[in-house]
Amino acid sequence: MPDWAPPRPFNRPPVPAAVLIALIRRPEGVTVLYTERSPDLRSHSGQVAFPGGKVDAGDADVAAAALREAHEEVGMVRSEAEVIGFMPTYFTGTNYLITPVVAQVWPSGPFVPNPGEVHSVFEVPLARILHPESYGEFRITRDGKEHRTWQIDHDGHRIWGITANITRLFRDLAMGEVAA
Repeated sequence: MPDWAPPRPFNRPPVPAAVLIALIRRPEGVTVLYTERSPDLRSHSGQVAFPGGKVDAGDADVAAAALREAHEEVGMVRSEAEVIGFMPTYFTGTNYLITPVVAQVWPSGPFVPNPGEVHSVFEVPLARILHPESYGEFRITRDGKEHRTWQIDHDGHRIWGITANITRLFRDLAMGEVAA
């Protein structure tokens, strides 16, 4: 089921997309990479997201799409990432079928936001993501109906909606609290 259903059913198949859950290997510990989308974008402007986007015809698979998008959005070097797994697809109320791709990353330099797509880049310690008390509830009203999603607040950033839901699913799978 989608996280939110539109007022009318879709008249086309879902759009394949991929996001990268990048587990960044830092001397002080593992972090997870997030982006704050540019305020100039037409959709989801200013929201927090994983690097990612639509799967292009030239992408070999969803992993290639996620790594390409991470390179385009934050300059992640593909050879510094090792894909270690995939999460279940996530169907959105905007008709995207997202495959979360999980990778370990050993960056040789800083991540640099592409100003056309990304306003800022930040990392959240994996330990914080794995801690169940890090999650709160975000409420939003659409078309007169209240919807609830997970929410994580970190260092002035609010992660909510699809990104928080995927983060929470990642946490639950990593902790063995849901069946894969």
